[in-house]
Amino acid sequence: MFKRVLVANRGEIALRIIRACRELDIQSIAVYSEADVDSMHVQLADEAVCIGSASSKESYLKMDRIIAAAEITGANAIHPGYGFLSENARFAEICESAGITFIGPSAKVISMMGDKATARATAVANGVPVTPGSEIMSDANAALAEAKRIGFPVMIKATAGGGGRGMRPCFNEEEFIGLFQQASNEAVACFGNGDCYLEKLVLNPHHVEFQIICDSHGHFIHLGERDCSMQRRNQKIIEECPSPLLTPELRKRMGDASVNLVRNIGYQNAGTIEYLVDEKGENFYFMEMNTRIQVEHPVTEEVMGCELIKEQIRVAAGESLSHHVLQASPRGHSIECRINAEDPYNNFTPSPGTIELWYAPGGKGVRVDTHVYSGYTVPPHYDSMIAKLIVTASTREIAIARMRRALGEFTIRGIKTTIPFQLEIINHPDFIKGHYDIGWVGRYLEERKA
Repeated sequence: MFKRVLVANRGEIALRIIRACRELDIQSIAVYSEADVDSMHVQLADEAVCIGSASSKESYLKMDRIIAAAEITGANAIHPGYGFLSENARFAEICESAGITFIGPSAKVISMMGDKATARATAVANGVPVTPGSEIMSDANAALAEAKRIGFPVMIKATAGGGGRGMRPCFNEEEFIGLFQQASNEAVACFGNGDCYLEKLVLNPHHVEFQIICDSHGHFIHLGERDCSMQRRNQKIIEECPSPLLTPELRKRMGDASVNLVRNIGYQNAGTIEYLVDEKGENFYFMEMNTRIQVEHPVTEEVMGCELIKEQIRVAAGESLSHHVLQASPRGHSIECRINAEDPYNNFTPSPGTIELWYAPGGKGVRVDTHVYSGYTVPPHYDSMIAKLIVTASTREIAIARMRRALGEFTIRGIKTTIPFQLEIINHPDFIKGHYDIGWVGRYLEERKA
C-alpha cells in the first residue's frame, strides 16, 4: 500500500480523497492555488503545497508543478479526482515515467476511452450499440456534409469535451456551421482541442450510466446504474440510483455490455460508461466513457454499500477488490442534489462570495460532501458546485421525502444557491413519478417563463 498520496484536485473531491487516505492510514498531500488557501482540503491534508495563482491554467492544470510537488513531498501516488487532469493521458504517462503511480487506468486506456470518437469506435468493435455518427471532423463544411448523410437532428460533440462543454444540438442545415464553430471554439478554450464529431440526436432520451470497477486480479464488475437525466444544458442537477426507468431485463443487458467492454480492453480502476436510453425504455446507445471517478459516485456507494475512492487506491496499489465490493448487491434508493453557488432565478448566474452562515442538514440517511463552511469565500475561478447532498432510504418514495426534508433544512446565507430550484423539482409530479428525460429541465424552465 502507498505511504503518501498527492491529491491533484480541489474542493469536495479533494477532501473526499484525503479522508479515504486517512482511513487507510495513508498520508495525504494537498496542492492548491492561491485562491484556495482557505479551502478545507488544504487544512485537513497532512501537507499542502501551493502550485500557482487562481487560474486553473496556472495551478491545477500545471503538470510540471504537480509532479514537482509530488517529488518534493515524497508522494508514491497521485489521485486526480475528477475534472482537471483526471482524463489526461499525457499526465498519466508523466506520472508513470516519474515512478509515481497514477490512481486510475493506464495512459493507453485513457487515450482509447477518453477520446470520445475513439471510445465510440471501441464500443462498436465490442458489440455495444451506438447511434449513427461520424469520424472526427475539424472542417465545418465537411461536417455539414456528414450531418446531411446522418440526417438531422444531430449532436455536435467535441472529442476532448466533457461536462457539457463542446456540445451543441443542431436541428437543421441553416444553423449547423455556426453551432459547429461554437462547439469547436469552446473545446479549444476548455481542452485545447477543437476537433468534433457528430452523432444522431436521440429525441427525449434518458441519460443512464453504469459504474464499473476492475482490478489486476481478473475482476471486472459493475455496481449498478445511475439515472442522470435531470440536467440543465448537459450539466447534471440531480442523480439517483437505481434508475426509475430501467426494467430488470434492460438493466441486465446494459450491465452485461458494460462488463464485456471493460474486460475486452483490459480496464483497471474505476470508470463510468454512459448511455442514452430511448424514451420507451427499450433501446440503449453508448455515449462515452469517463475514465475516472464521477461527481455522482456517492449514490452508488450508498446503495451498494461500498467506498469507491478506497477501492481506487487499493486497485492502484495492486490489491484485489474488497470482498464486500465483489459481493455487493443493491439495497434501497439514493438521490443526490448538486448544490451550486448559482442564482437559479437569474439564468443560473454564478454567485461567488462569502458564506455568512452554513448549516447542513443531518439525520438518518443524509450525507453531505463539501469543502466549505461558515466564513468561507467561494472563489469565482472554478466550477460553481459547493456541496453534494445525498439521501438514502429503503424506497424511492421515502428517499424523495427525505430529500425534500433535507433541502428544506439546508441553510446557506451570503450567496445564492440552487437549493430552491431543486426543491421545485423534487416536489414536481413528474419527478415523483419518475417521468422525466434529459430535456425535462429545459422544458420546465420555458414553461415557468410563459
